[in-house]
Amino acid sequence: MLASSDDAHLNGVNGNTTHEDEFHPLDLNGHDPEPIPTPSKQSQQQYTPSTTPTAIDLESEPPELDSRTVITPENRTEEVVDLNTDNNLQVDISDALSERDKVKYTVHTKTTLPEFAKPEVSVVREHEEFIWLHNGLTDNEDYAGFIIPPAPPRPDFDASREKLQKLAEGEATMTKDEFQKMKQELEQEYLATFKKTVAMHEVFLQRLAAHPVFRKDTNFRVFLEYENELAVRGRNKKEVVGSFFKRFTQSADEVLLSGQKDVDDFFEREKNYIVEYHSHIKDTMNKADKVCKLKRNISDTYGKIAGNVEKWGQMETASGEKDFGRFLARIGEIFERLKKTEARCGTDEELKLADTLRYFSRESEAAKDLLYRRMRCLANYESANKNLERARAKNRDIQKAESDQADACRKFEDISSLAKSELLELKKRRVTAFKKNLTDFVDLQVKHSKTKISLLQSVVASLKEDQ
Repeated sequence: MLASSDDAHLNGVNGNTTHEDEFHPLDLNGHDPEPIPTPSKQSQQQYTPSTTPTAIDLESEPPELDSRTVITPENRTEEVVDLNTDNNLQVDISDALSERDKVKYTVHTKTTLPEFAKPEVSVVREHEEFIWLHNGLTDNEDYAGFIIPPAPPRPDFDASREKLQKLAEGEATMTKDEFQKMKQELEQEYLATFKKTVAMHEVFLQRLAAHPVFRKDTNFRVFLEYENELAVRGRNKKEVVGSFFKRFTQSADEVLLSGQKDVDDFFEREKNYIVEYHSHIKDTMNKADKVCKLKRNISDTYGKIAGNVEKWGQMETASGEKDFGRFLARIGEIFERLKKTEARCGTDEELKLADTLRYFSRESEAAKDLLYRRMRCLANYESANKNLERARAKNRDIQKAESDQADACRKFEDISSLAKSELLELKKRRVTAFKKNLTDFVDLQVKHSKTKISLLQSVVASLKEDQ
C-alpha cells in the first residue's frame, strides 16, 4: 500500500537526480532601488518547509505532488550572461515548494543599499504575484520605451501527474523492481521540470534587478521587501476580456502601422530585422522542441527494449540456457545504460538549445511590442501635426492643438531615445547568450557521444571475454 501523497516530497537538488544542468538564460543583478512604502495587506502564514524530504509517493487515486527543492549558489552550474556591475542588490530564489495547485517560491534578497530596512530578507511568493508584478510594468506608461522582461510561464506539472497516475494504476501488473525503477525515473523528470520552472521565475526577477529603471519600481520593491502576503488577485473575466480585446486591437493596429515608413532609418532597420528574427527564432524553437521530443522517445524505446530483453533472458534461464540467459541480461543492462545516456543528452539539448530559443523568442516578442508602442507614438505625433494645421487653417482651438502637438512630440522623442538604447542592449545580451549556450550545447553533445562510444567499447570487450 502506497503512502499518502499529502506527506510526499521530492528530493532536492542535493538529492538523487541525473539532471545535471539547470537553465539560467541570464544571471543578472541590479543597483539602487527607491524607498519602499509599506502596504497594508493581510498577514501571511509562516512558511516552514519540511526538513526531511523523501521520494514522491503514489496512490491509486490521482496523486498529489508535494515537492521541495533547494536552489543554492553552489548548485548553479550554468550562467549564460553575467551582467553584474556591483553587488549592491542580489536577488535569487533560494527555495521552492510545489503543492498540488501552486508553487511557493522563497525570494531571497541581499543588499547593501541603505534604503532597505534589512541587509538580507526572504519572502514567499506565488506565481500570481510574479504576474501581478509583470502586469504592473506593462500597464505603466512611464515604461513604454523599455523592453519589459517576459513574464515567467505558469508552472505546469500536468504531464508528470498524468504519468504518475498511470503508474499508480498499473502497479498491480508490475514487479516491485519495475515499479521502483519507473517511479524513480518519473521523480527525476518531475524534478527537472520543477527546477526549470524555478529558474525561469528567478531570471525574471534578476532581469528587473539588473535594469537601471525597473529596479527602482515601487511594486518591485514591495515584491522583494514586504514580508507579509501581497494578497494580489488574478484578473477577473471583465479584465481578461479587456486584455484580450486590447491585444486584438494592438494586432490589428500593427498591421495598419506595418506599412508606415519610419522617419528614423535605425528604427526602420530594427523593425524589419526584429520581425524577421522573431519569425526565424520561433520556427527554430518549434523544430528544436521536436528534436527533443524524439530524443525522449528514443530514451523511452531503449527502456522498453531493455525490459523485453531482460524478460527474454529470464525465459532462457528458466528453460535451461543459463549462459545465454546471462548474456541477454547483460545486453538488457547495456540498453538500460544507453537509455540513461540518451535521456541526459535530450535534457541537455532542451536546456541549452530549445529553452534558450524559447526565452529569446518571448523577449523578441517584447521587443516587437516596444517597436509597436513607438510607432503608435509616431502615428499620434503625425496626427497631432495634421490637427494643428487644420486648427490654424480654421483659426480655432490653436492653443489646444499646439499643446497636444508638443505633448505628442515629447512622448515620441522620449520613447525613441529609450527604445534605441534598449534594442542595442538586447542585441548585445542575446549575442552573448547564444554564443555561451550554443558552445555549451556542442560541448555537451561531444561529451555524451564520447560517453556512448566508451560504453559500447567496454561492452564489446566484456562480451568478447565471455565467449
